[in-house]
Amino acid sequence: MESTARTEPPRHAHASGTAPQGQRLLLLSLNYSPELTGIGKYSGEMAESLAARGHELTVVCAPPHYPAWSVHAGHSAWRYSVDRSQPGLTVVRCPTWVPRRPGGAQRLLYQASFALSSLPVMLWTGWRWRPDVVWTVAPATLSAPVAWLTARLCGSKAWLHVQDLEFDAAFRLGLLRGQLLRQLCGLGERALLGSFDRVSTISRRMLRHLACKGVGLARSSLLPNWVDLEALDSARQTAAAAALRRQLGIAPGQKVALFSGTMNRKQGLHTLVQAAELLRHRDDIVFLLCGQGEMRPALEEAGRGLPQLRFIDLRPAHELGALLALADVHLLPQLREAADLVLPSKLGGMLASGRAIVAGVDADSEIATLVQHAGQCVQPESAQAFAMAIQSLCDDDAERLRLGEVARRLALTRLGRVAVMDALEAELFDLAGRGLREPAPGTVQAAEQVP
Repeated sequence: MESTARTEPPRHAHASGTAPQGQRLLLLSLNYSPELTGIGKYSGEMAESLAARGHELTVVCAPPHYPAWSVHAGHSAWRYSVDRSQPGLTVVRCPTWVPRRPGGAQRLLYQASFALSSLPVMLWTGWRWRPDVVWTVAPATLSAPVAWLTARLCGSKAWLHVQDLEFDAAFRLGLLRGQLLRQLCGLGERALLGSFDRVSTISRRMLRHLACKGVGLARSSLLPNWVDLEALDSARQTAAAAALRRQLGIAPGQKVALFSGTMNRKQGLHTLVQAAELLRHRDDIVFLLCGQGEMRPALEEAGRGLPQLRFIDLRPAHELGALLALADVHLLPQLREAADLVLPSKLGGMLASGRAIVAGVDADSEIATLVQHAGQCVQPESAQAFAMAIQSLCDDDAERLRLGEVARRLALTRLGRVAVMDALEAELFDLAGRGLREPAPGTVQAAEQVP
């Protein structure tokens, strides 16, 4: 992943014109850069951005392994390592058991192994370094008590950032089962959420879920996932996208319906394979599924024999803009059970690339409030509805381009990384009792300001 040091501005000054001293932030995140999707991507970009602004960060994380569930070459699952490749940023990787087939019990053991191996690192670093804020990300929820304990023992503020409602999604998807286990997890989750000084999440609906779990308005914040608007500007990626199209053997007249991201259960990707089957007579439409995850082998097997259905691995970070610009239509399937518990991080990139979107979501979901202006919302898990929407957009160039322009405008007004980082930085200073300035409108904000 490329460093953000070249694009991040220096830290903001106080009204007096004197720049505040940078904060010390201890970040506990199971997933971290150079992982290309999900939590690892955003934890990595956040840490690099804050370090570029003059803050000091120590990151405690696992070796990179997601979404393929295989530890990257050059890293070990069984030893500690330390990296200081960017000024102001130290990354400590802890031994973690990574399951090849992550079911419910395996995921719990996987998280527990990281929580145990990270505990001594967190306690030692907190005691020796005395950070201003200890920050952790859920998932992994089992690591959150480690961050809370560290913050309390070293007198720091504790911040929990919720990327998705892990336990709710696990029970809805059948990864965890049993009424007693559900009640115990619910009690433990409420106690955990109530113990942190600040709890943030990525969407308004998830904020409301947190409120129902007892997170007070004064302690909650909205911190949306951001996008690199410049890197994902399709107008800048025309040549690179054309080269990638040639590399993948896609003919000039073919339209590309693209999914790019993690291939896990909550995505509902079987719907796209079924839609490709329904459109197998349309050799001018290519279904391109880019990503890795536990569902990919089953999807490849289900799609065997469909000539217009192709699977490719995730592209390097510097090729993401070209990949997204390659698409004529972006595809965003979701299982109905998980739709209100997660806001897919890939949606920001889809919007920023200026391409029309087909999303399988309920009309009252938060995803639909964005996609309805930039594409078509169809019934979740309906291959027929997906096929009809894809065919309609591929056959109507003017409408598809119009929706893509709307998508780009939505990203420009809501999802810029610099604006989100500005507001996050202000809240970090505020939490530590060292005011910087008011948050930028439309990014990190108090939950009571969010409808």
